[in-house]
Amino acid sequence: MVSADSSLASSPQNNQLKALIALVVLSFVWGITWVLSKQALAYAPPFAFAAERCVGGALALIVVMRLTGRRLTLTAPKQTLAISLVQVSGFMIFQTCALVIGGPGKTSVLIFTMPIWTLILARIVLGEKLRGLQWIAAVSTLTGLLFIIAPWNLQGNLVGDFLGVGAAMCWAAGTILVKRFRANHRVDLIHLTTWQMLIGSIPLIFLAVVLPEHATQWTPHYIVLLFIISLISTSLGWWLWIYILDSLPAWEASLSVLGTPVIAIVSSTLMLGEQFKGIEVMGMLLIGAGLSFLSLFGYLSSKRHAAKQAS
Repeated sequence: MVSADSSLASSPQNNQLKALIALVVLSFVWGITWVLSKQALAYAPPFAFAAERCVGGALALIVVMRLTGRRLTLTAPKQTLAISLVQVSGFMIFQTCALVIGGPGKTSVLIFTMPIWTLILARIVLGEKLRGLQWIAAVSTLTGLLFIIAPWNLQGNLVGDFLGVGAAMCWAAGTILVKRFRANHRVDLIHLTTWQMLIGSIPLIFLAVVLPEHATQWTPHYIVLLFIISLISTSLGWWLWIYILDSLPAWEASLSVLGTPVIAIVSSTLMLGEQFKGIEVMGMLLIGAGLSFLSLFGYLSSKRHAAKQAS
């Protein structure tokens, strides 16, 4: 049976075009998902919702695995366990709780500061140094975060803001683990995503059972929302994210981080009437500028690398 990696392998230009299309699709899917998840939380408590969407995503991926003749044999269990606990369990816990407290637009901006935390964690874990525009990106993004969180405002939503930042850190740590894993192991992307969902769901199910929460209201509206979020956002979304990381340079992959919060903000404003304070708008603009500088740095670095190879 042809694997996901080999089936996508034709020419470098064709692969890059497919990855860029995947990036645009992912930005729209994840952008709309923030509003849909906020709506779903009106019917289900946070840990139950997180568990239900991950279990639904895992079941959908298992069906895909079976239909395409892939085996469910676990490859590199220790590394897969680490990725699952950080990038699925940890991320979902922080993200869902942040979304319960805060609005979808603001929460998405906080979580999509992930590239800056990836830089910081790479500096701590891998010893990689920040250079040039990366410093400007880090300062701009962290200043924007300070404006949004506004710790001097004791009446602000500090708990929800810090939960959003915690989700961003989990995502950043998971990104580093995935990059390291993919550098040392050749594994089918759907296979890796399926096991992430399966293993990452276990702590979420445990918390949903142990913690006192109200029961999920299984209304037709919630079932439709859960189906869309599980199948398209969770299973398809995480597979697209790993595919993008595997197929595009880091600066191009980070463009999805720029597009998703914009779509989430517009969607939340139009559909839920979410409003933002002036200082929050300033913070969002600074974060957007920081992430743009980061993409520009990656673009310039890739150009320099291409020029060296050509010479």
